Amino acid sequence: MDNLNFVRYFAPHRGSGRRSVLIAILLFSISTQAALPRAAGSQQLPSLAPMLEQVTPAVVNIATEGRVQVRQNPLFSDPFFRRFFNVPDQPMERKTQSLGSGVIVDAERGLVLTNNHVIANAVQITVTLRDGRHLEAEIVGSDPATDVAVIKVPADNLIDIGVADSDVLRVGDFVVAIGNPFGLGQTVTSGIVSALSRSGLGIEGYEDFIQTDASINPGNSGGALVNLHGELVGINTAIFSRGGGNIGIGFAIPINLALQIMEQLLDKGEVERGFIGVQVQNLNTDLAEAFGIKNQKGAVVNSVMPDSPAEEAGLQPGDIIVSINSKPVKAAADVRNHIGLLPVGERVTFDILRAGERMSLHAKVVAATDLKLTRRAARNPRLNGVILGEISEEHPFYGRVKGVIITEVKRGSRGWSSGLRQGDIITSVNRQSVADLDAFLQRVDKLEGSLLLRVIRGDAAAFLVIK
Repeated sequence: MDNLNFVRYFAPHRGSGRRSVLIAILLFSISTQAALPRAAGSQQLPSLAPMLEQVTPAVVNIATEGRVQVRQNPLFSDPFFRRFFNVPDQPMERKTQSLGSGVIVDAERGLVLTNNHVIANAVQITVTLRDGRHLEAEIVGSDPATDVAVIKVPADNLIDIGVADSDVLRVGDFVVAIGNPFGLGQTVTSGIVSALSRSGLGIEGYEDFIQTDASINPGNSGGALVNLHGELVGINTAIFSRGGGNIGIGFAIPINLALQIMEQLLDKGEVERGFIGVQVQNLNTDLAEAFGIKNQKGAVVNSVMPDSPAEEAGLQPGDIIVSINSKPVKAAADVRNHIGLLPVGERVTFDILRAGERMSLHAKVVAATDLKLTRRAARNPRLNGVILGEISEEHPFYGRVKGVIITEVKRGSRGWSSGLRQGDIITSVNRQSVADLDAFLQRVDKLEGSLLLRVIRGDAAAFLVIK
């Protein structure tokens, strides 16, 4: 009796009842699944297994141990208070542990790409390969603003992954996510590219994400997003979720961007942010009407810094930027992201609307230190070799954070040895807030003894002591 007849046998009998119909459907389902062929004629059924066998050895699990400062009541630091009330000694630091993933992109040099938040504050990093080997890793460099980090392991019989051009990805392309969710071990999920160039999410300082519905969960961070050729297209980074679990909205850093950051970290040990010297604001309905345009997507230029690349290119207040290097600009944040993610020295093309006419302007991206910004050194000897400046209008924290930005730190200086780095933002000195450069210098130049600085770096904050 074939499956079709089996269903018909139960269906016509009115007295057999709902139970009989359900039994028939269940048996039909089981019989159908059991009858699925393992091959269609001489052809094997479609499978991702052959591709994954080539790719998965390049995806690693990362376990870290770190230390973070423990915030304490200031009274606990008072020796008299501690002796009088017999307060026991308490640790100033606590250990942290985290799990994540990484991708071997250069087997000969032992280079592994991952996320900054996977290895942040790590004092020990252990990389576990697909074949079960455990390798100790060292940090080559990291960029909190894009959440990209590079670590290095001994280059001994490693397998790396091929890399695709993430700029040619299209919405609807099939992709596969590989990582270590919840520490379960290497796991593979599949989906499609749901959207491209996602920004304004508030996940990182600079955002240009690939969005995918391939399941990404905690522990997948730093893992691989690959196409069906087994080529790396992105580094899995974050998910959008109200409850902490996957709901089909995951984000990955495009591999072109990640490799660009990696090259700067390998070459200079840090990332130079691109600047052009322009301030923009969102184009809303009222502004669009006032400018006499129908398009409500873009960014309005409201100021141009003198002697900047933007001024040299011919940008003027009132210009509406609609695209940068052919990438659409939907809001002011897109301008900051597009420019900040470009390497210093690269040429950039702006498509703008001026008095209703469309035109293209060209500029060269420079480093912030090349602009004629207010930059000064403190007279406090503990800050010798540290150059400070105001938070520029193009910085992602402009208007959100009050303080001063470190534009330069000399290697080997006290500041460098204590952990200060270019791009750090100092918001307080000895627990007293500093709003700008003048306030900071007035305070530190009068102080003697150690400096306790509160520093913001990327999406993290910490206290540093300079003795």
